[in-house]
Amino acid sequence: MRASLRSRAAALVGATVVLAGGCSASHAALAAGGGPDSVTQPAASASSGSSASPSFASPRASASKRPAGRPSKPAATHTSAPRTGKPGASNTGVPAGTQLTVVSGNQTFSASGQTISGKDFHGYVKVTGSNITFKDCIFRGGTPSGNNALLDTESATNTVVEDSEFVPLHPAATIDGVWTTNTKLYRVNIHGTVDGMKAGNNTLVQDSWIHDTSWFASDPNQGGGPTHNDGVQAFDGVSGVTLRHNTIDLSTSKDPNAALQDSASNVIVDNNWLDGGGCILNFADHGHSLPGLSVTNNRFGRHSAFQCPILLSNLLSLAQNTGNVWADTGTPIPPPQQHD
Repeated sequence: MRASLRSRAAALVGATVVLAGGCSASHAALAAGGGPDSVTQPAASASSGSSASPSFASPRASASKRPAGRPSKPAATHTSAPRTGKPGASNTGVPAGTQLTVVSGNQTFSASGQTISGKDFHGYVKVTGSNITFKDCIFRGGTPSGNNALLDTESATNTVVEDSEFVPLHPAATIDGVWTTNTKLYRVNIHGTVDGMKAGNNTLVQDSWIHDTSWFASDPNQGGGPTHNDGVQAFDGVSGVTLRHNTIDLSTSKDPNAALQDSASNVIVDNNWLDGGGCILNFADHGHSLPGLSVTNNRFGRHSAFQCPILLSNLLSLAQNTGNVWADTGTPIPPPQQHD
């Protein structure tokens, strides 16, 4: 299993808050999560200021930085047209009334081609096989022990997750919702983790709701400083992340970093409701260009700390930037702020 390091946090300058820090926690020491969670419960049904913006002195904190040179695998072939209506409590996650079976302990799914449905996972879930689908499931994780995600598909090919919820049994500074590669997520509800997602190559998130992340005053990945929360983060070297028709709302999270913190190329952000963070969309070049950045037809909230819908670092430009408006008025948002 590869080791991977959290990247350092982006510094917020020109304001009283500075998001800066770093860490050296590795994936290898933690990918198994804590020990199996012994919780057993009966079958459950679904739960349902300043204008200055941050600089890019250093990358945003993350639980998983993918090493350069990892080959990109083909994206999943499963497709679905976006639904209508704003994603939220009524149309994401496990449908009301679904009967779930509790599965205790950490799980690894390696047999390709299977469909897993109606499960309430009390333990960390890792996928290593191909063409595996999860439907109508809740991912809760287990006892925190190092950095982990409630669901990890980084070693899998063509994973699909539909109508499922991600909410930790034991929230902690080191727990994210999902770590992905070659994965499509539809109508998922992610909340209660530090980052909603760490998105790798060929990731699609559609018709989903990412919200109410958990803040902690002390994070070992930030040298003991506070957590730096993102709805979605994509890393250097990653390509092919699509966020389409989602609600990514960090406006109720304490001191969030961004709805999307991106250093990946070929990223599409289309037809979303977006809010929260220092700047809501934060694109950081880290010394190299990022082709294929497209931001279209999105509705932005007013709750970014720096009244900054989009921030680009100096090497970057948007290949497409059209149809983006304030959610409350329908009027165009300002041009992106651009600086390091």
